[in-house]
Amino acid sequence: MKIVYQGVSGSYSESCAKQMFPNIETIPCKTFDECFEIANEDSKIKAIIPESNKTTGNIGVEYLIFKYRLNIYEEYFFPINHNLLGLRGSKLSDIKDVYSHAQALSQSSEFIKKNNLIGNVRADTAGSAKYVANLGDKNKAAIASKLSAKIYNLEIISEKIQDDKDNFTRFLIMGKEIIQPEIDKNKYITSFLFKLRDKPAALYSALSGFAINGVNMTKLQSFPEKNSFSSFFFLCDIEGHLDEKKIKNSLEELAFHCEDMHVLGVYKAHNFREKKN
Repeated sequence: MKIVYQGVSGSYSESCAKQMFPNIETIPCKTFDECFEIANEDSKIKAIIPESNKTTGNIGVEYLIFKYRLNIYEEYFFPINHNLLGLRGSKLSDIKDVYSHAQALSQSSEFIKKNNLIGNVRADTAGSAKYVANLGDKNKAAIASKLSAKIYNLEIISEKIQDDKDNFTRFLIMGKEIIQPEIDKNKYITSFLFKLRDKPAALYSALSGFAINGVNMTKLQSFPEKNSFSSFFFLCDIEGHLDEKKIKNSLEELAFHCEDMHVLGVYKAHNFREKKN
C-alpha cells in the first residue's frame, strides 16, 4: 500500500503516516485536492488527511470530502509537537528569525515572544525546515516536526515549544474502495454526509431519530453547497456501527428528511477518545 499526503517530506501528515504504518511508501502532494484525486483514481493508494486540530479547529477539507466521497477506513489522533530546528551547532541565543506555517507560529507564540524571535510565515512547516537548511544561516530556524530535522539534517534546538502541550490533530485514512468492518466488541464511528429537504424545521426533525434511539453524535458540521448561500450539506460522526439496530433506525429516520445522503465509512474509534472521556 502507498499513501499520499499534502506537503513536503517531513510534514506532520507524513509523520503520522509513518507512525501508523512504519514501512509504508509515502507520496507528497502539493494540495489536498491532489491527494483526493490520486486516491480516487487508484484503489491501491490511500490518502492521509488532517481533518481537525484541537487548538485551531477544522482544517477546511470538508468540500473535498463532499466532492470525492472517499471511504474512511481509520481515524488517528496524532500529537502535534512543534520543535525549533536550526543548523548543526546553532544555539537558541543565535536565532533571530523563525519560519513556519501560520498555525505553527500561532501555536508557539509564547515561546516566540519569550525568546524575542521574529516569526516569518511560510506555506508549511516541513518546507520551512527545508528552507532553513538551504539558507545555511545560524540566525535562522524553523518550527517543524522531528522527522523534518532528520530529513533535512537540522538540529533540534528546543523540543515541544507549542503553547498547548496537549495538542492533537485528528487524521483520516481514506480511499476509493468501500470496506466495512464486521461488528464486534470494539467501539465504532460511523461518518456520513447529508443534505436536507427544503422545509421548515428540517434539521430539528431530521436529528430527532438520534435522540429517540439514544445515539451519541460527536460531530455535526454544516457547509454551503458550491455557489450557494442557502443550500447546505452536513458532515456528521456518530458513535456506533452501521449494523447496530439503533444506528440503522436513526439513519432510516434521517433519510426520510434528506435530499441526499451518503455514508462515508464505518471504522474503529481511536483509543484517544476513551482517554479524553
